[in-house]
Amino acid sequence: MSEAPEAADSLLDTLRIGVVILDTGGRILLWSPTTEELLGWRSEEVAGRRFVEFLHPAQRDPDPALRIYGELRRGRLWRGGLCGLHRDGHGVEVDGQASLLEDADGEPFILANVVEVSRLKAIEHDLAALDALFDSSPLGIAIFDEKKRFVRVNKALVELHQKPGEQILGRTVEEVLPAFMAQEISEVQSVVLRTGRTLVDMVMPSPDGQGARSVSYSRLTDRSGHVLGVSCTVMDVTERREALEKIERARQRLSLLDDVGVALGDLLDVRRISRALARSLVPRFADYAGVMLHGAVAHGDELPRGGTAAGVPLLQLGVAAKSTGPEVERMLRVGQDIAFAPDSFFGTVLATGVPHLAASQRELLAATYPGDPKVQAALDLGIHSLMCVPLRARGIVLGLLVISRAERREPFDRDDLALTMELAGRAGVSLDNARLYAREREGALMLQRSLLPQRVPSPPGVRIGYRYVPGSSGTEVGGDWFDVIPLAGGRVAFVVGDVMGHGLRAAATMGRLRTAVRTLAGLDLPPDELLRRVNDIADDLAHGPEEPLMATCVYAVYDPSTRHCTLAKAGHVPPVLLTPGRDGRWSARALDLPSGAPLGVGGVAFASVDLEVEEGAALVLYTDGLIESRGEDITEGLDRLCRSLSAVRGTLDIEHVCDDVIALAAPGDGGGDTRPGGPSGVVAAHTAVDDVALLVAQLGGLPEDSAACWTFPAESRAVRRARDEVRRTLHKWGLDALTDEAVLLVSELVTNSLRYAHGPIGVRMVRGSSLLVEVSDPLPDPPRERVADEHDEGGRGIQLVAQSSRRWGTRHGPIGKTVWFELTLPGERALSQG
Repeated sequence: MSEAPEAADSLLDTLRIGVVILDTGGRILLWSPTTEELLGWRSEEVAGRRFVEFLHPAQRDPDPALRIYGELRRGRLWRGGLCGLHRDGHGVEVDGQASLLEDADGEPFILANVVEVSRLKAIEHDLAALDALFDSSPLGIAIFDEKKRFVRVNKALVELHQKPGEQILGRTVEEVLPAFMAQEISEVQSVVLRTGRTLVDMVMPSPDGQGARSVSYSRLTDRSGHVLGVSCTVMDVTERREALEKIERARQRLSLLDDVGVALGDLLDVRRISRALARSLVPRFADYAGVMLHGAVAHGDELPRGGTAAGVPLLQLGVAAKSTGPEVERMLRVGQDIAFAPDSFFGTVLATGVPHLAASQRELLAATYPGDPKVQAALDLGIHSLMCVPLRARGIVLGLLVISRAERREPFDRDDLALTMELAGRAGVSLDNARLYAREREGALMLQRSLLPQRVPSPPGVRIGYRYVPGSSGTEVGGDWFDVIPLAGGRVAFVVGDVMGHGLRAAATMGRLRTAVRTLAGLDLPPDELLRRVNDIADDLAHGPEEPLMATCVYAVYDPSTRHCTLAKAGHVPPVLLTPGRDGRWSARALDLPSGAPLGVGGVAFASVDLEVEEGAALVLYTDGLIESRGEDITEGLDRLCRSLSAVRGTLDIEHVCDDVIALAAPGDGGGDTRPGGPSGVVAAHTAVDDVALLVAQLGGLPEDSAACWTFPAESRAVRRARDEVRRTLHKWGLDALTDEAVLLVSELVTNSLRYAHGPIGVRMVRGSSLLVEVSDPLPDPPRERVADEHDEGGRGIQLVAQSSRRWGTRHGPIGKTVWFELTLPGERALSQG
């Protein structure tokens, strides 16, 4: 039997129906080519032979041809199955149908059609399966002809359309479906018929508008490719769509919760939290939103134990609206006080903490007193659904969150109320944390201000500018400080330091360290020696062994009479010296000082650097918060500081320099008042991530002819010469009123040096806010004040100096010691006595 063609053009090609003509004796008269394919015998091989020879041996007795002829003579159409014998020797099951005909001469013959049983049964099985699937499928199935008319529908489709089948068959979708969906479906059918592209899962509304349908279309063609029509499957997806909508709503709710949590998570300011909460809900969840809080929450005060009292107005701090206009402004205005009647649902929510959902405009009218302009504004805006939920923390109602929907938006439901309560709960915790933070921050800032200098002196020859900027993170106070300390001889010390860490502990440690530095500064120690001594007592300044002191510091001493400056630092950022140049230009450079180690690190030496500064130069001392930035090397911040200072032109304005430098703490931040606030110069906290201390000192000299100095050999006439020079200089300065007192004290000190030291004796006088007199000699040991007995011939010099001068002291120098004292100027003395 030959192979079937790979591609059949019609159903007949698939079935392969063979034709056999027999005479009444069972001999083969005609054997068609299809029969040749079925049994493998050629027509010339079988012509004239008996048909029974080409049947399986089991079917040869009796002769089937004679039996078929007998049935046909009785006037019956014969149909039955036979087993043919293939040329190759195997049997071929065929199904046949025969009829008795006559030729032109009236002679009878048998015409038989045979088809291979295996192929016929396969087609019958396929058709039966398709019919069963068509009838039993839960999907609605429809077949359309090439003119888009219904030609067959199943039971499921009839039930979906809720019309009998006879009202559907033969009609088009325009005649069966509503107009709002028929036009679109007809266009889709036309496209599928024309292009052959299959359309899958097109979701459309139900004909009654109460659900959703998923439709799919594909083109039907025969085996030759001729277009027969369109098939369609329809599935009711109402439940699926509702489930997806519920899933999507749940996803959106979770997303809203997450987004609100992120928006509020990093905020520690009540007003910013209120604004962020309102804006996160509009227009995503509501059309209008307002956040109203108790005044204690807004100002960081203690909450009333009994909660919000009835009739106490709330402060509206956060608002958001989908539109703007006078009605919105009347209903939502930041900063306004809003009081609610105790019997209104707003007052009830405040008193009980139970949320309220107003589902109609009639309920809105009953919200407050009749004629309330806010309610009327809400009605004018078309608001029809409103929720009022409490903002609570630790069981206390902090305020209200009020959100509403307007116009055609769906009203709030119970699920929305549950979501809003969850949002309000999270927001309440954030608001209470911000309130506690504001209270702690205010206390920390108060401590910080009390520990910083309350009054910065203005020594002669020096102009001072300073700023302190609290940080914008953590508790917003740290261990940064600055100080200006007057020293003996008209000199002045500048200090800037930074205790590691933030908060009250860092501020308290800073206060201890500042006190230690001021105390040691009174000993008139060189900067490196002062830092060494502070480092030696670091353990005593720390809070405990588990919290060792770690701080950086820079200490500078300036003498206006000589314009000589000595500096040393302990792990601190380098000071910057701003010097005047030609044409009003200024240049800034970082001073190269031995870095030293931070205070608290033992076993490290400190070293001082001496330099003579130009008249009018400025020394800039600061903490690392000024130049540090995330993702940036500290040298880049130092270069930026130097560039900013070098941009100064003309006369140096200390205050403007301070403002410009502080602006570097947050590059790109255009806001914030940087003017000094209060006695300690605290400025806006948001200008720096870390706290910043800044001290700018413009260094000048004393007026001309304000100082005189002499050196005398260690011989007896040194006393007389010293008295003469002092008397002559005081007369020249117009200070004759101080001559006797100054000459007496200088005589005592020079005499003391002659007695115990054997080297040159130096005398120096400086006229400033007081008269400074210094006597130096090579003896390293300082003199001691003692009470002389009436029989002692000496020992009264230092006692006399201590009694007669405004203040006195000693200090070590590179070649020995210096004893100094100050006398009040005549004008100052009269002023103090008056």
